[in-house]
Amino acid sequence: MQLSAPEFYTRFARAYDALARRGPFVATLRRALADALDPEPGATVVEFGCGTGANRPYIEELVGSDGRYVGVDFAPGVLRVARERDRERYRNRDEEDGNGGEYVRGDAARPPLRDDGVDACCGAFVVGMLPDPAAAVREWADLVGPGGRIALLDLARTTRPGWRALNPAFRLFVRAGSPPGTARSLERSPATVQDERVAAAHRALREACADTEYRTLLGGFARVSAGTVE
Repeated sequence: MQLSAPEFYTRFARAYDALARRGPFVATLRRALADALDPEPGATVVEFGCGTGANRPYIEELVGSDGRYVGVDFAPGVLRVARERDRERYRNRDEEDGNGGEYVRGDAARPPLRDDGVDACCGAFVVGMLPDPAAAVREWADLVGPGGRIALLDLARTTRPGWRALNPAFRLFVRAGSPPGTARSLERSPATVQDERVAAAHRALREACADTEYRTLLGGFARVSAGTVE
């Protein structure tokens, strides 16, 4: 029986957590996302596709103890691991020292949140999985409202000369990390679809925001966009 996407990511939640926290260069990328989002101290930040919560410490450093982190993901297994990690992290801290963070099961394309009180939102490695990533980004812009911040961190094949020779290896990486049957259901290479979805999401961010920032890392395979909603 073929696993659904939430079932797939639930089954491999612990393996994903190990990669998300200790994989090569992940700390650099997660720091880049938090710095690009640049939330104010005391802000409420929503992360879509939060996985096992690997970005939470970087965001909390910026919002401080008066801020609030909300992680949203569609896979119950990764949320269980995220909550376990938080219990380990805060075990020796007074309850009041935390920032009131929480995890919510939900769809990044249909935010399960009210549109008041959210100051910023972000997504890491998630828009490539959404059928209509541009529409999702517009939903996020509506959620934070004018003056709110949005940031995206994604992987896609590089266009940089000298690095494009690694694109075939990246294509295999994307296929290996996709639920079984993804290529057949898409009728195209998962890497090609991911490239298109990432481009559409980052374009939608630029259209929704002013003072947008864009940078690439890791030879052009990683893309970071951020801006303030107009």
